[in-house]
Amino acid sequence: MWIDTHCHLDFEPLSNNIGNVLNQCEQNNIDSIIIPSVMPENLKKVVDLSKNHKDCFYALGFHPLFINKLDDKDLEVLTSHIELSNPIAIGEIGLDLYLRKDNINKQEYFFSKQLLLAEKFDLPVILHVRSAIDLILKHLRRSKVRGGVAHAFNGSFQQAEQFIQLGFKLGFGGAMTYPRAKHLKRLAKEISLEHIVLETDAPNMIPFWSKDKNYNQPAEIAGIGKYFSELRGMESLAIADKIRKNTLKVFPKLAELYT
Repeated sequence: MWIDTHCHLDFEPLSNNIGNVLNQCEQNNIDSIIIPSVMPENLKKVVDLSKNHKDCFYALGFHPLFINKLDDKDLEVLTSHIELSNPIAIGEIGLDLYLRKDNINKQEYFFSKQLLLAEKFDLPVILHVRSAIDLILKHLRRSKVRGGVAHAFNGSFQQAEQFIQLGFKLGFGGAMTYPRAKHLKRLAKEISLEHIVLETDAPNMIPFWSKDKNYNQPAEIAGIGKYFSELRGMESLAIADKIRKNTLKVFPKLAELYT
């Protein structure tokens, strides 16, 4: 069985047809979907999705692309949600220097505050690392978080090793399936299997074979897993079992729910 470690199931158009989306997951042997929040407005949405659908689990956090709208009161709201619910991680948090750099001080402030929440509640973190890997690693070295996932990893082998040493798994998804993604393919093929998890980032990060579609779905994790298996020259079932163990190891609360 496959686990999608990163899916924005509360986003449209997925949220408009949850029943069909989850039925397709069941048909493709996907039994777990992790839904990270990104802003105050969708904290309750991801919690409710988890309550209403047994295969859905959630992380709570604020995405760096939404930071400009936040203030300290939002951190209080986030803390309250964490205290009152049972997230399996803090996320999606991190830094993004791809779209803008002018608010980096505010991005770092909210990132560091959310790392402290992860420490306080002893939870792993789901990291957004686009164009900011070295700066994120700098923050992590100062932190005592218990690891987590570097979502949509596309850094160097040296950066991969630094994440691994800090207790992180590396997330790979549809981006590696494109013909020109030679570096990503090499990373996915050569990094030790025990340090990798798979994700869709649905409705974003559409895999190559679905590039003409308007959006991605969590059911695509089965195809991503098959592609990854072929890339590694291994049987799909063996890969699924190993990736599942990796995922449960990095998200202990998810593992508890399956024991």
